[in-house]
Amino acid sequence: MIKLYMALLHYPAYNKNREIVATSIVIHDLHDMSRAARTYGVKTFYIVQPMEEQKKVVSRIVHFWQTVGYEYNPNRLEAISVIDVKDSLFDVIKEIEEKEGVRPFIIGTSAKERNNIVTYEFVAKELKNNRPILICFGTGWGIPEEFEKNFDGFLPPIIGITDFNHLSVRSATSIILDRIITSFKSISFPSSTD
Repeated sequence: MIKLYMALLHYPAYNKNREIVATSIVIHDLHDMSRAARTYGVKTFYIVQPMEEQKKVVSRIVHFWQTVGYEYNPNRLEAISVIDVKDSLFDVIKEIEEKEGVRPFIIGTSAKERNNIVTYEFVAKELKNNRPILICFGTGWGIPEEFEKNFDGFLPPIIGITDFNHLSVRSATSIILDRIITSFKSISFPSSTD
């Protein structure tokens, strides 16, 4: 299994006035992003949310799919099983370090150009080399700039053919994971017998 992780940062996030806040859980994000995570081989999809009431929302959703919802749609439980809730990105990093024995390469995402861009091909090669990768997605009006120092690099923004550039985080997640895994599948290393 590849060492690919992702985190949805509900904190810290900007609100529309560029104040740092904790954003609310969006049920569709949990469902759709966990399905994409499970499809593309993400080991854990972390929800970074320090607010106790918001964590309860996640717990209720997971509990539903473990009980009544399982009878209705067992596939949803399989998707939801990749979710884990943490108070902070630092808790996420610590857990991945404990699991993998090394700090993950941490990648930010943004709809805007950032410095320190890493390509999808770079990420795919690092995964092929068994390096743990953590991709961080923002909520609200984006990840605060002062928090970006925690990232080792940024993926390029997703650009369509118009000047409109405001994808939902659910859409961006699927596109990004598809680009990484498509690159990953295209890389071949010489066999050890060559």
